[in-house]
Amino acid sequence: MNRLLFPALILMIFQTTVAQQRPDTAFVFSPDRPASVTGKGPLIMIDRAHYNFHTLEGGFAPFGKLLASDGYRVQSMYKPLTDLQTGAGPRILVIANALDASDTAEWMLPNPSAFNQDEILKLEQWVRAGGRLMLIADHMPFAGAAGELAAAFGFGFLNGFAFTGDRQWPPSRFTRKEGTLNASPVTDSSEMRYTIREVSTFTGSAFRIPSQAIPVLKFRPANWSLQPDTAWVFHPGTPKVQLENYFQGALLKYGKGKVAVFGEAAMFTAQIVNESFKVGFNATEAPENARFLLNVIHWLDSED
Repeated sequence: MNRLLFPALILMIFQTTVAQQRPDTAFVFSPDRPASVTGKGPLIMIDRAHYNFHTLEGGFAPFGKLLASDGYRVQSMYKPLTDLQTGAGPRILVIANALDASDTAEWMLPNPSAFNQDEILKLEQWVRAGGRLMLIADHMPFAGAAGELAAAFGFGFLNGFAFTGDRQWPPSRFTRKEGTLNASPVTDSSEMRYTIREVSTFTGSAFRIPSQAIPVLKFRPANWSLQPDTAWVFHPGTPKVQLENYFQGALLKYGKGKVAVFGEAAMFTAQIVNESFKVGFNATEAPENARFLLNVIHWLDSED
């Protein structure tokens, strides 16, 4: 990266990420044809047992509100993954930006796994037997904390800050026109309720996918990920990785179950930063993100 871009990049990241942020609970999106009668649909649980940065009661409140408007029952999950039972529990489990207890403040390397090996084994078995998992791991340290869990399903996270441009704003746009939003069961109207032509993400991480996965959000070879040793601390010598064959969204049928993996969390909620700046569903730069989330959930919920 050009050295002159670093001050602007750092300032923009600081303003939009470290600054005060809160969920935009006023955001409303009404599905045209709700999947179920309100409160009667399948159960979706959002992990809250792993020091998650985004929870149903916090940053993911708009996420839960949107799915509730589609008829789903949405609850927090406070129990460890070892409590998952084959053939029981939630229809869909959502894990967003989990952290290890030792890594909730400074966010410096190394970033240990948020999940112990017993939990990873139990979750892998649960999905294989028919469970549905949506795994979201944002920029460092979240990608590092989810790395071992993702690897159990064949995904390889890059623990950094992934971009499609020279700075964090405007957000990364994945589009049909540019070939970065791939045709998939969660983008095509023949497969799902909504046809999706663009999806916007707000920094996040990148990952490699197993050969049997369906790519959704694909980086270009010219895109890059900054790899600092401390979150949000960049300098001209910060290592970077070119993102050829890296992705920010993918789907996987796994045994009798399904997995949807994404490297960015703000795209799936609505937030207000500094009481005026909108990020997520509510941003004018992300007009199709709410519909995209519904498509992802419907794919996870479906039996195909």
